Amino acid sequence: MKYLVITPTIREYHNMTAALEGKELQHNYTVVRSGVGKALAAANSALAIQKDDFDRVAIVGYAASSLGRERGQIVAPRVARYHDCVIPGDFVPELTDPHPLLGHDDAVVLTGDSFVDGEIITSAMQRLNVESALFDMEATAICQAAELFDLPVVVVKMVSDIPQQGDTEHSYDEFVDSHSDFGVFVDYLENLK
Repeated sequence: MKYLVITPTIREYHNMTAALEGKELQHNYTVVRSGVGKALAAANSALAIQKDDFDRVAIVGYAASSLGRERGQIVAPRVARYHDCVIPGDFVPELTDPHPLLGHDDAVVLTGDSFVDGEIITSAMQRLNVESALFDMEATAICQAAELFDLPVVVVKMVSDIPQQGDTEHSYDEFVDSHSDFGVFVDYLENLK
């Protein structure tokens, strides 16, 4: 199976390429960096997808989490959707519809163009009727790009911070600096059916 592995930041890119180096693997992996934010992530993902015949897209890296998870936990949500699109009803379904993922965890990855705090998380989860969520700035946009090519997507994230417990962007930075082994992502993708 040929995976396009998308990492938003340069640190995630370096961590993933290092985790793949020198390993005998059953799948083929091409790692690219999408950049941070919805527009850049969608554009760079579409460009990368066009360069080869991939079977799947995998989005890996760090993410904030709602309460109920631990920092360092690996989570592969079943659904991706935007949290920062406040649109009446289903007026613009391409922005409000959920995107199915290949993950096995009972969670939703919610994408928006900002770092989240506890208030944003609580508000978004209540508005969208979500019980367990990860928050990032790229996944749902990448899903939209992958759908243009009929490619299934798996999102696998490491919980870097829990803003509802008071974590901030500084907590994220400290965690990322001390958790650079992405072997867990390689293991997950190697065993994903």
